[in-house]
Amino acid sequence: MDTVSISLVGVGGQGTLLTSDVLARTAAIAGMDVKKSEIHGMAQRGGSVISQVRFGSKVYSPIVSEGGSDILVAFEKLEAIRWRELVKAGGAALVNDLDLVPVTVSSGQQPAFPETEATLRKIYPRLTLIDAQGIAVAIGNARTANIVLCGALARMTPFAKEQWQQALRDRLPAKLLAVNLEAFERGYGY
Repeated sequence: MDTVSISLVGVGGQGTLLTSDVLARTAAIAGMDVKKSEIHGMAQRGGSVISQVRFGSKVYSPIVSEGGSDILVAFEKLEAIRWRELVKAGGAALVNDLDLVPVTVSSGQQPAFPETEATLRKIYPRLTLIDAQGIAVAIGNARTANIVLCGALARMTPFAKEQWQQALRDRLPAKLLAVNLEAFERGYGY
């Protein structure tokens, strides 16, 4: 299998790193060679977080070069716009339909970015917008939005649904497993 490169981008606290862990674990369960990298930045203060997962028959580096991602998973719209250079021509973008207001905008230091959805549609011909936050709130736990995205991402990968579910069981504490499996199902069915 050729190497597949997936970049996951968000801001601190959205579960970007947990989602990349689940993706990497799923690939390992499927018998793939897997490499993962992450950059936290000012994640604890709501800054950018990026994680990259590469899997295939043989993967030599965890780093995805500019224009090398087959899929970009963005946990909010502005991060999808910010990291557009990561995605290869013809690549896909899975984006949480969420607009977070950066501190620089809310404090008046910068103007708001207008028309995020129109910009995303122009940048990404293969765009999937999903209201992961809304779905997570509907099932009773807003913090599962990342696992809703995980479920949607599962449909874009070569891995079986059961492999994803096993990775969730391996990675999540037992007390949070049921709600997260429900979040995964909702994303998978989207």
